[in-house]
Amino acid sequence: MIPLSWYLIVAAAMFCIGIYGVLARKNAVGILMGIELMLAAVILNLVAFWRYLTPARISGQAFAVIVFAVAASEAAVGLALIISIYRRRSTVVADEIDILKW
Repeated sequence: MIPLSWYLIVAAAMFCIGIYGVLARKNAVGILMGIELMLAAVILNLVAFWRYLTPARISGQAFAVIVFAVAASEAAVGLALIISIYRRRSTVVADEIDILKW
């Protein structure tokens, strides 16, 4: 059986890579991919803790499904916004997107 600490190490590595992707990328699509990677790390943590603490209950899986739904809706709304911004500005570079400024 794989110990819980291995899952936590993998999830921490995924989360750190996601943070790096959000902070280092200038492309809005790359930033969304970093956020998705961070949400995947959260899901891995939820399922790992569920499996090792209370496998008889369904709470870990329920939380994972909720995070999946949030991630899917975030991706859909985020990509729709990026496509709309690209059509208006012809760029997806986050530094050049200033539509909400006065």
